[in-house]
Amino acid sequence: MPTYTLKINGISQEIEATPDMPLLWALRDDLDMVGTKFGCGIGQCGSCTVHVDGTASRSCQLQVSQLDGKEITTIEGLSPDGSHPVQQAWKEVDVPQCGYCQSGQIMTASAFLEQNPTPTEQEIKNAMHGNICRCAAYNRIHKAVAVAAEKLG
Repeated sequence: MPTYTLKINGISQEIEATPDMPLLWALRDDLDMVGTKFGCGIGQCGSCTVHVDGTASRSCQLQVSQLDGKEITTIEGLSPDGSHPVQQAWKEVDVPQCGYCQSGQIMTASAFLEQNPTPTEQEIKNAMHGNICRCAAYNRIHKAVAVAAEKLG
């Protein structure tokens, strides 16, 4: 089985994996980084969102063989102490109910705000549209993204 070196949260990590192994399973099963969640397995729900070179990406759809030389950031690497403005806004607004989708929501929001630090309400809704929350906490999610934008601004 081939060995791959993945740069995750600034640290190079070696794993043995088949070329088609999804990054999600490498993170969770091989590297014990369980903050990234399995939701649907087909890239539709957003629970498995990580950043690849700063772009929000569905880790269930990325093969480890595609990621050589890429910078991968997981929820564990967004900020070690929870001080990222999006994480602070999530706490301030009290977003989570069950919490299952929240790492993917936060990773999507943080990548979005890097590209658009002063979004409109509609731009926030559009950016977060691809992340499913079974608890339907969408109003609080959108509010938290707006609060995070204020913190970043």
